[in-house]
Amino acid sequence: MKPFPHSPHTFVPAATVVPRRWHPAAVLGAAVLLLAAFTATHYAAPKPVPVIAAPLVAVALLVLARRAGLTWDDLGLGRLSWRRGAAYGLTAVAAVATVYAMAAVLPVTRAAFLDVRYHLPTASALVTAFVIIPVGTVLLEEIAFRGVILGLVRRHRGAVWATVVSSVLFGLWHIVPSLRLNETNPAVEAVVGSGIGARVVVIAAVVGFTALAGVLFCELRHRSGSLLAAAGLHWATNGLGVVVATVLWAAG
Repeated sequence: MKPFPHSPHTFVPAATVVPRRWHPAAVLGAAVLLLAAFTATHYAAPKPVPVIAAPLVAVALLVLARRAGLTWDDLGLGRLSWRRGAAYGLTAVAAVATVYAMAAVLPVTRAAFLDVRYHLPTASALVTAFVIIPVGTVLLEEIAFRGVILGLVRRHRGAVWATVVSSVLFGLWHIVPSLRLNETNPAVEAVVGSGIGARVVVIAAVVGFTALAGVLFCELRHRSGSLLAAAGLHWATNGLGVVVATVLWAAG
């Protein structure tokens, strides 16, 4: 005999509430707006602020991605990919270190490292290379461009579109930091000169170069399945560049 529907012995399971996934286009738009807001204030804020804000923005981007239904594997953060990603990343660091060492001893390429932004005391250079760049730059940019944006577009449009969208946005992301590059690097100024026209040339070159670099980062991300691969190359190109510049400035 079946129990009466309202009997205390009847088990009525609670309704399972499944959170509604956010539309991918809305999440992508929100991510771009969040990054634009960050970069608009990044260079005007005191130095400690971006280092603190960057991880918070990265967490916000991950929350957006998860609400769009992306898994940790989609984001390049799946645990099974860590070992392979670390291997790729360490190989990239070794390769960049070798290239930089060769470039630093050749007069024709040595001047490219002499950026006045990195004419720093040793302690400041080490903090920049091993704290500010990994936390304030690499962490946010890898999660944003090779994690959330690439993962979101690849889920819905495939790897090719993901690489294109991620890399183009990564190039545009570098417009603001390139605004005064020809004024901070004598080698760049010697080639393009100064003035508005020179600045436009530099900006276009930086956007194009970083977009191409983004393609390489995306390829490492695709091949390894991990953000660690792209992060290793990304840190090496920036962090080791600071170390080499500091050494060359100190050597005179």
